[in-house]
This record gives sequence, C-alpha cells and structure tokens, in this order.
Amino acid sequence: MISLDNVTIRFGGIPLFSKVSFMIRDREKVALAGRNGAGKSTILKLIKGLISPDVGEVVVPQEYVTGYLPQKMVLNNQGTVLEEAISAFEEIRFLEKRIHQLNLKLKERDDYESEAYLKTIHQLTEAHERFDILGGGNMMAEVEKTLVGLGFKKGDLEKPTAIFSGGWRMRIELAKVLLSKPDVLLLDEPTNHLDIESIIWLENFLINYPKSVLLISHDRTFLDRVTTRTIEISLGKINDYNVPYSKYLILREERKEQIQAAYNNQQKLIEKTEDFIERFRYKATKANQVQSRVKQLGKLERIEIEEHESSIHFRFPAAPRSGDIVVGVNGLSKRYGQDLILKDVSLTIERGEKVAFVGKNGEGKTTLARIISEKLEHTRICKIGHNVSIGYYAQNQDELLDENKTVFETIDDEATGEIRTQIRNILGAFLFGGENADKKVKVLSGGERSRLSMIKLLLKPTSLLVLDEPTNHLDIQSKDILKQALLNYNGTLILVSHDRYFLDGLVQKVFEFKNKQVKEHFGGIFEFLEKRNLNTLGELNKNKTAKPVQSKNKTSKARYEAGKKHEQALRKLRNKVQLLEVEIEKLESMIESKDKQLQDAHNTGTMVFEPAFYTEYDQLKNDLANRIDEWEKVTLELEKKEAAGPVL
Repeated sequence: MISLDNVTIRFGGIPLFSKVSFMIRDREKVALAGRNGAGKSTILKLIKGLISPDVGEVVVPQEYVTGYLPQKMVLNNQGTVLEEAISAFEEIRFLEKRIHQLNLKLKERDDYESEAYLKTIHQLTEAHERFDILGGGNMMAEVEKTLVGLGFKKGDLEKPTAIFSGGWRMRIELAKVLLSKPDVLLLDEPTNHLDIESIIWLENFLINYPKSVLLISHDRTFLDRVTTRTIEISLGKINDYNVPYSKYLILREERKEQIQAAYNNQQKLIEKTEDFIERFRYKATKANQVQSRVKQLGKLERIEIEEHESSIHFRFPAAPRSGDIVVGVNGLSKRYGQDLILKDVSLTIERGEKVAFVGKNGEGKTTLARIISEKLEHTRICKIGHNVSIGYYAQNQDELLDENKTVFETIDDEATGEIRTQIRNILGAFLFGGENADKKVKVLSGGERSRLSMIKLLLKPTSLLVLDEPTNHLDIQSKDILKQALLNYNGTLILVSHDRYFLDGLVQKVFEFKNKQVKEHFGGIFEFLEKRNLNTLGELNKNKTAKPVQSKNKTSKARYEAGKKHEQALRKLRNKVQLLEVEIEKLESMIESKDKQLQDAHNTGTMVFEPAFYTEYDQLKNDLANRIDEWEKVTLELEKKEAAGPVL
C-alpha cells in the first residue's frame, strides 16, 4: 500500500498542492485527473522518489518496486531492441551469471562431503529457486510477446535501437517498465506514441496486471477500460471518486454545481456583511455589532471555485463546393528507397465523407495522407477532384513552426485580406489573448503549439481537411472542442488518429492499412474494431464464421449508407443555420446603423427624415423578426435530427 500523508509541494514559494492525502491499495487501477499544470506528473515523481515533499510524508513499502514511465526521458541508443528490452531483467540476468559461476565452481571441486561444497550447493539451489520465481525460464518469450504487442515485428528485435524514431524508442522504454513487473506501475501518457492495436494490447495487459497501476492519460476510452477509480487534483486539493473516468465527469459536474451554489450563497453573505461593516463602521452605537461581523468574516472558511478558462470555441470556414469525387486513388504504390510502403492501393473518397485512416505505425497512413495532400511523389494514380482545396495538418505540424517568431507573427504572416483584422480575436479564442500573443513559439508547450498550428487551418476555406494525429498534445477538453468543430465542418475529412473516443461518431468509414494494402470498412470505429475481432476468430474457424461476418458487412454498409444520407441532411441544415446567422448579423448591423442615425438626429434636434427612411427601417425590423423565427425553426429541426440519428 502506498500513501501520501498531508503532502505539500511548493514551486517558487507558491504551493502546487497543499496537505494532500490519499492511498493506493494493492491491485488498484487509478487514474489521475486535473488540468494541465495541476500537479499530476508531480504526484508520480513523488511516489517514484524523484522529488521530496516540502511538508508531509510519502510512504512506499521498502520492498516495493516502482516502474515509472515519464512523458519525456533520455532514450538509450545502445544495443539492439532485444538487448535493450532484456536489460529490464536485471535480477534475472544477475542470477543467470551467478548460477553459471556456481556451476563452474562445483566442477572444479571433488570434496563432496566438505562444508564448503555443501554451502555452494545450497547457494546454487537458492539461486535456481529465485530464478524460477522471477520467471527466468520464460524471459525471452515474455520479452518477445511484449515487444510484438507494442507494435514491433519479430524482424525488428535484432535491429539497433539507434535506427528507430523517438516514438519507437519510447515503446522500448515502456516494454522495459512492463517487463520489470513492478509492484506499482506509474505511467505518464503511455499511449502518446502507440497506434490503436498497441493501445488495445496495453489496455488488456493493464486490465489483467495483478498489481497496482497509477495512470495519467488524455485518452478517455483507455482510462475507462483500465481504471476503476479517479483522483482529481483541483485548486491544490484532492477529490477522490471511486469510479472510472466517464462516471467521474458526471459526478464532478454535479459536485461543481453544488459548490457553485454554495459559493454564490457565501458571496451574498460576505457582500451583505461587508455592506453592514462599511455603513456602521463609524457609529459608536453599532461598534459591537461591527466588530462581531469583522470577526465573523475573519473566521469564515472561504469556498474556492476553479476559474473557468476561456474555451476554444471555433468553426472551420464553410467549405467551397467541390466535385462529387474528392479523392480517387487507383493502383498507387510508394517506396522509400528499397522499402515498399504501399502496393497497388485503390480507394475513392466522395464529397462530404468523413473517414479515418487506421492501422499500425509504419503501415503507410501518413504516407498516403501526404500523397493526397500533394506533398509526396508516387507511382500510378492519385487524382484530386474538381475544385478541391486542401488543408493539411502534419503529424509533426507543431515542429514545423518557426521558433523565432511570436504567436502573433506566425498567424499574421499567413493571414490575408479581411481576416487580418480579426487575428487578435482568433488568438484570444484559442487562449492566446493579451501578452500570450507576443510569446515566442520556442517557449510554447506541445499543446500550445498544436493549437497555434490549428489556427493556421482556419485562415483559408478548404473543401478537404487532411489531419494527421491532430490530437497529439491536446488535453481532453481541447479534443472535445476540436471534435465538435469537425462534426460541424461541411467539407470532406480524412483523419489519421489512434484516439477511439475522438473518432467515435465523427467518421462513418474506416480505411485499414495493413501489409502494404488498404481495406475499406463501412461504419464507425467501434464497428470496425468489433469486426476485426470477428475476423480474427474467423481465421480460427472459417466455416463457422464466414456467414456472420458477411452479414455483418452488409449491415455495416446499410448503416453507412443511412449515416451518409443522415449526414447530408444535417449538413444542409447546418449550412442553412450558418446562412441565416450571417443574414441576421447583417440585418442587425443595418438596424443598428439606422438607430444611430435616429439618435444623432435626436441629439442635434434635426428629426427630419424622408418617409422612405422609416419604410426601410420597418422593413428591416420585419425581415429580422422573420429571419430569427426561421433560424429558431431550423435550429430546432437540426437538434431533433442530431438527437434521432440515422434511420436504417
């Protein structure tokens, strides 16, 4: 059992959290929640012993082994993938050497009855027993199973770690942590560099892990599947919820409403008390009552509420109308040197479709996204349709920013026309208001860089958005806001992502990248994953499962067609709402102008206007009332249709 007892941590004299206490029991799976900067990673470092509390105590049993995966670490480039992973078995490897040395020692002796010989036999027996307890006999099988589960191919295991990207080397570090089988796993954003298949493998590993897990993640589905308890850090305090993440969100909202109500009541009491003190401060007859109220305020335990940060609320610009076929790929192949990445790929993406590219890392998702975005050469056909304009968000988009520019300069250099007058407002909507707009890009966090890169996509209307891992570095709130903006986007969307919650309800078709080929699946992401499980079982017994899988495919296609019609209807209604909002804004502006003319005339005493002025004024007001009525009806229809979903 691990415990934090009245722990306080200060940075620069300012408390990050104060008098925090909680326990992690054996075999418990716990999520740490809270805003960026609340102190989640600090909690993991405290338990690992990398930092000490300013006040209080962190108790970790002496015999406990802690396995820690930080967000960022110094990666080792020595040896092969296999050798690096095996280094996790430090004690087993020590025992192997000891057993070997003891066996050599016994071979050199023939004093079988001596005390020294018997002592060596005893030491060898103990070493063998400990070796077996630690699973030394299965070490290589465990290493291979873990590395393959995290996405490595068997042929990768003998390759040097230096040839792999940082993301793949992070997987090696994660494998080492898992293979060490610690008493508690401390994992800080472990899914950042994993694809969907590897995330699902890690989920199952952690669900079945027989010891404790303390987890930080921005992947909501991952948290829901793995954890059963959520510890929230808010305003430097701990709120403990004995439920998974999604249920915690519901309970947190209920709690926030209660606290807000209590806060409002307390503020009224404080205001009333302060008014009394101010009114009667200098009246001798009220001196006792005033002092009593002053003491009352001094003893009052003030209720704190978390300030609501400005949220990112935005819409992608309305998409210019394109041809019916947006992307047509036929027999496409792509090589990098001698490595064949894609072979004879054919697919079609139609106007208004929202599709996902999924599959293991290295299977060609980013490659095809770049080809479609006209960033890469290839063989055979990749035809972009009539009047298609493309907005492309690269997986490393945040790294492509000029670090020496300010936030404002980054956007100002890209913006053209009237939108340049709105740059400050746009930056403010993305939490870059005030002095933040003058920050250099090089001092921004990963999440801030991602938000800045997203702004660049808003500067020009595009009919096709190609987004490669746009949620990297974004917290859960920012992901939800981006998802809503993409749901409202009326163009065509290609999305490369491993975040199942983000993809759910957003895409209606999945393209699976596997073995240099691309396979089309109708339906959403969870339908695809369910179907993949059925297909895997089908390989074990093809005769029994062939018909159900075929039936499933037909059902998925029917759902896809129904979803497509539903999305088209929604898109028409959303466009109509958007058009009406523009018209209403224009009419309100014209009426405001006439109101100003009337007010100016009244102020100067020259109330003389032609009858046509008043006729036009009345007509504008009537038009505005009609547009508002129409907007209300269309909005209501849209809400009903969104709630009802597609009709099969």
